[in-house]
Amino acid sequence: MMIKEMPSEEKPRERALKYGITNISNEDLLAILLRSGSKDNSVKDLSIKILCNINSDLKTLNYNSLMKIKGIKQAKALLLLAALEFGRRAYYQIPIQQVKANNPDSIYQYFKSIVNDSKQEHFYALYLDQKKNIISYKELFIGTINMSIVHPREIFKEAYLTSASSIICLHNHPTGYVEPSIEDIELTKKLVEIGKLNAIPIIDHIIIGENKYFSFYENNKL
Repeated sequence: MMIKEMPSEEKPRERALKYGITNISNEDLLAILLRSGSKDNSVKDLSIKILCNINSDLKTLNYNSLMKIKGIKQAKALLLLAALEFGRRAYYQIPIQQVKANNPDSIYQYFKSIVNDSKQEHFYALYLDQKKNIISYKELFIGTINMSIVHPREIFKEAYLTSASSIICLHNHPTGYVEPSIEDIELTKKLVEIGKLNAIPIIDHIIIGENKYFSFYENNKL
């Protein structure tokens, strides 16, 4: 059955207007975004195929998986991915300056959405002023599934450019485990030593895993 042949109360747009956009199903939301179906599938059928393909877990939607679905072309795939990314940014994006640098959990809450579901390690440095307010942050390295290649020079170079007084390092573990590896511990020790020499101390190193984090500062590892 085509959308135009459906009773009004079953059409996705009409349901959204009647019940509110937050109260309709994922199937209807996808149908509204897709706007039209394909030669062989109505937009509702296409929405169902997408949800079945990802087991209804919208976080797993990606370009390659979408392009494997019959009836999904590049334009529709990019539209869905753009909508997901826009929603993620709208929900999570607050100015980094509002994050409390003296609270590792606050930093974790900000960054967990950024590195969530990543299959690679991402290494960030947060740059703080004399009052321990966050000036800015920068993603410095992206590594393999279990290793980021971090060079201290790049970390401290950015600190000089931002006139930072201290630094917080942060990276994720795609495995989900947050316990620091031997490499993490050795890297942190090296950065702390360099920070002392440059009078720009490393005040924490936070590891983000699956729904949890590890703070070197909170665990007295600095």
